[in-house]
Amino acid sequence: MTNRPLEGVRVLDLSRALSGPFSGRILSDLGADVVKVERPGSDISQAFGKVIQGASGLYAQLNCGKRSVSLDFRDQADPTFLDLVRACDILIENFRPGVADRIGCGWQRLSAINPRLIMLSISGFGQSSPRAGRQAYAPIIHAESGLVSRQASVTGQAPADIAFALADSLAGLHGTIAVLAALRHRDSTGAGQHIDMSMLDALLATDDYTHYSLDRHPVRAATGETWAAPGGPILISSDRRHIWRQLSARFGLADPDPGAPADQKIAERARVIAAWIADHASREGLKRDLEEADIAWAEIQQADEALSAQDASRGNLVLAVPGADGEQRRVIRMPYEFSDAVSGPRRGVPRAGQDSKAEILNEWTGQRSGCNRQSG
Repeated sequence: MTNRPLEGVRVLDLSRALSGPFSGRILSDLGADVVKVERPGSDISQAFGKVIQGASGLYAQLNCGKRSVSLDFRDQADPTFLDLVRACDILIENFRPGVADRIGCGWQRLSAINPRLIMLSISGFGQSSPRAGRQAYAPIIHAESGLVSRQASVTGQAPADIAFALADSLAGLHGTIAVLAALRHRDSTGAGQHIDMSMLDALLATDDYTHYSLDRHPVRAATGETWAAPGGPILISSDRRHIWRQLSARFGLADPDPGAPADQKIAERARVIAAWIADHASREGLKRDLEEADIAWAEIQQADEALSAQDASRGNLVLAVPGADGEQRRVIRMPYEFSDAVSGPRRGVPRAGQDSKAEILNEWTGQRSGCNRQSG
């Protein structure tokens, strides 16, 4: 594919697991040449999902489109890493704060080598936080951000983590936005940038409930609620007051006890709504009535059903890319649709260390002037 938005941009991805590799995958789909630097077996994402020819499902999803070199950047006798740093535009790392400096790939050293370098450092709590030295996986951030506590309060269940590495994904997304802004800044100033991306900050900044805490205001949960229905549970995305207003206006649902106290009235109305839903002879009839009452509903689907339906309607969400041995591997492309550009994996799923350091270095250093014109 041609005409990619980030064509000519070069990225060194030193990160592992999820947040950093996710940012690298986004940049790769947008056209950047992303080289993953790793020692085989060192990325813990290899522990999650079906393993095909040495690549797990999660590793494939986060790293398809990249190239991979085996390189120990702690080896002071090997100049290859620093040569790649001189030639690249962006470097991604998600070591615990302080580690990059100790192993020789910290910002002060690398920016002195390449003043135009944009370096994204993702960590749990930020580089200078008193908590910077702690281990910080997504569940840790979910708990310390208030997400786990709030979810338990809304559902009335015991505190439990969510089945989604949300903090990692948000840090990767916000990190990518910051990198793109830094590229734009470099266009006008010629100067590189160090980006300190905290997973906790990323989650709190994106959380649409944070304002309740800032204002010390009681939380009004805006979540979907499941109701028993013909054919199985159905989710309605509206609070009970709105549901009641819409159904009473369109279908004449009446208060069983208009003079009851508020809490009792809400509970009795919920029973009337539940009975109205259950009284439908068919699921399709219920959906039509909900649509007529302008109430948003959803089927509670499995992820494979959602993927099949979305790919059938959009046509290019799920792609088959080659694995390290040429076998086809299904991955999801990044969801960017441009009117006059293309995006998607540049190549298949790499085998750790499969690419030649010398070949990549020759490409990058031999075309550096062209890279500068295109990306800075």
